[in-house]
Amino acid sequence: MKLASKYGEVVQESLQALLEDQSFLPNFKDEDRENAFKSLESILSTPNQIQKSFLRVPLENGKILRIPAFRVQHNNAVGPYKGGIRFHETVEEDEVINLATLMTLKNALHDVPFGGGKGGVVINPREFSEKELHTISKTYVQNFCDILGPDKDIPAPDVGTGEREMDWMMGEYKTIHPGRPYRGSFTGKSQVNGGSLGRREATGKGVYYTLRYMLHNFVKENEEWFKRNDNRFAKTALEHSDRPLTIGIQGFGNVGSVAALESYSCNYLDTKVVAVSDRNVTLYNGDGLDIKALIEFTSNHEGDLPTTEEALSEHEIKAEIQEREDVLYLDTDVLILAALEDQIHEDNVDQVKARMIVEGANGPITLGADRKLSEDGVLVIPDILANAGGVIVSYFEWLQGRETQFYSEEEVFSLLFKKMKETMDEIYPQFFNDPFALRQNCYIHTVMKLSNILYRHGKLY
Repeated sequence: MKLASKYGEVVQESLQALLEDQSFLPNFKDEDRENAFKSLESILSTPNQIQKSFLRVPLENGKILRIPAFRVQHNNAVGPYKGGIRFHETVEEDEVINLATLMTLKNALHDVPFGGGKGGVVINPREFSEKELHTISKTYVQNFCDILGPDKDIPAPDVGTGEREMDWMMGEYKTIHPGRPYRGSFTGKSQVNGGSLGRREATGKGVYYTLRYMLHNFVKENEEWFKRNDNRFAKTALEHSDRPLTIGIQGFGNVGSVAALESYSCNYLDTKVVAVSDRNVTLYNGDGLDIKALIEFTSNHEGDLPTTEEALSEHEIKAEIQEREDVLYLDTDVLILAALEDQIHEDNVDQVKARMIVEGANGPITLGADRKLSEDGVLVIPDILANAGGVIVSYFEWLQGRETQFYSEEEVFSLLFKKMKETMDEIYPQFFNDPFALRQNCYIHTVMKLSNILYRHGKLY
């Protein structure tokens, strides 16, 4: 089997770089070393399990649907499988494998003691009633209950799901497994069901924090060194530090709206969000959008941004209406991608003007486009680093459920930022000292960690 995901090619490059570094896994020499690295490639390129089922769902109109559903368990060397469940009409097996692979790598990078998993159901949730979605959620747990559990595989929300669906799923897990521990079976739950404060905002806050920490903290604290550094990414970072920045955000759901609000309220960077988009529209205002007003509007309109001049006027929102894809091509300093995969690709990458891009979504830039951006000195903060806030706070939720002691929201965000800072302090110095893009640096670090663990588990013989 070929490398199972779009991330596999970068993993392969990371393994090649580590193969040539004789100080890494020094006990393996010559042919034994080549065989060990072939073992690593094989292990990291394929999931441990791919579970597929067709959910039998009775609809309110009397019809019966058979809906494809997946759960992929990529690797559990570090701990129980962990990853979201996506409700979306584009879900398919390869995509779920991709996302499960990314979860393995992301958790290892941030020293979160989970492996990688992912789930998906092939539906557009907007086309189903609340009762039908409840049935779909319960049926998913019924069909996959043997492989789920607090110490086996712990799902969380993803695109198209939220705390409501996690509450339903945990309730069904509890019904199926009476008397067993159940609070840690799902994360991203509501607070009354053992969910953590701050879980909904965690990913968006983490996304903005990676940008803020790089420009406000890391560059400023090392400013003289940056001025002497001829690394192309160091130059891009220095150019964006300590000056006003315009930001465009693709996607205005939980991740994009929270990142927008963080920027809107930021006391560390001089930023203004000039463009936001969703599945319908891009809204633009060169003087800065009223993010609080937009969040209030979306909360009352099923998550959608205003799409007409009348709606904008009625809610006193000043913005120009543009096509939904336009946010990608506006002349902003920073672009935050918080929608879906493959938004910037080989066919449109030349139209992207932003010099800094933060991946709030998983895989929003194809590898070919990423290489082109890297060659041009565009600094991309990749998904594996930027959007880990959700799984980190999911880990805190899992811990709180086991200990039955709960953190305040302030404690949750303090712990989140501390965790992400530790990772960035490990990654950034090396990144700004070598020619690799930040994505490649992150992969080398995470592959190194996973390789060491697999070696100590005796998996490379």
